[in-house]
Amino acid sequence: MREVSGRVGPRAALRHTGAIARRNLLQVVHDRGAILDATLMPMIFTLIFVYVFGGAIADDHGDYKQYLLPGIMVQTVSFASRLTGVTLNVDASRGVMDRLRALPIARSAVLSARISADMCRMLLGQVVMFVFGLVIGFRVQTDVLSALGAIGVLLAYGFALCWISAFIGLTIKSPETVQSVGFIWTIPLQFGSSMFVPLDTMPGWLRAFAQVNPTTLVTDTCRGLFLGGPVAPSALGASLWIAGILLVFVPLSVWKYRRYT
Repeated sequence: MREVSGRVGPRAALRHTGAIARRNLLQVVHDRGAILDATLMPMIFTLIFVYVFGGAIADDHGDYKQYLLPGIMVQTVSFASRLTGVTLNVDASRGVMDRLRALPIARSAVLSARISADMCRMLLGQVVMFVFGLVIGFRVQTDVLSALGAIGVLLAYGFALCWISAFIGLTIKSPETVQSVGFIWTIPLQFGSSMFVPLDTMPGWLRAFAQVNPTTLVTDTCRGLFLGGPVAPSALGASLWIAGILLVFVPLSVWKYRRYT
């Protein structure tokens, strides 16, 4: 399929990105599975962990809700990021990506529009989970700016995970395999972290992994911003991880996208 090689200015590139992102968002609106994945699944996880496992993990359900909700919000962006690779792969396998690349638009618009639409979906998921948390008893113990800062950290982490997912989606040929691989690589990051349980309950080897796990660092940063306590050490580690992921996977994804046929 022929590619358009003409260069376009930043304003035109933004306009092209906005047009394709609108198309992607309309797809999400009509895809009930994607909406449920971003909203209902995290709620179900919350109810299971609080009311089924919470009594075995903590003495008080109320305290465990406070501990768990920031972790569930990190899990929400992890789940949502998997769809980036799947949808890119589906577009490629159906020829949609080739058709878009044949149009006189910025080459970057397809990738940037996909990420932009998925960030909107992540933001919706965070708002829904935050409101759901307030309904079941979660309470912010800091201030509005700190809470907004936590949402910003969550979206920054989700943005980085989207680029990993995009690379996987552009590397593997089958959408089903992309979905399976996306599930496999996120599981160790989620369950080998402080997302659901404190690190001191883990065996030493797993605790060593969990302490440097980016999910732990992002979760602990959000807990500090929502509930109070030290934030700087975990925020520094989370920032380094997010920057490192972007430095590696943005160029890799762009490279795979340019070579994709």
